[in-house]
Amino acid sequence: MPTIIAHHRIKDQAHWLASPKRRELFGSIGVTEIKTFVDPSNPTHVGVMMNVPDMEAFSAIMKSEAGAAAMEHDGVVPESVVVLIEAP
Repeated sequence: MPTIIAHHRIKDQAHWLASPKRRELFGSIGVTEIKTFVDPSNPTHVGVMMNVPDMEAFSAIMKSEAGAAAMEHDGVVPESVVVLIEAP
């Protein structure tokens, strides 16, 4: 199961950290070990690390209406999302 890291910009760090949307959305495709990270020098830059059992399902959910709605709810700036996949 690959581990991924994603980082991106957000509008409101407190709201993003408190939101249950990440776990709801990614949990629906079996993602586990979701950890959140914040940039101490830039409150609008955050990241997540998670174990993703199905990268195709992850890619599909990121492009879906549900993914877009979760990002909007969380205040994610969609064009800033960068996903890194654990190297084999």
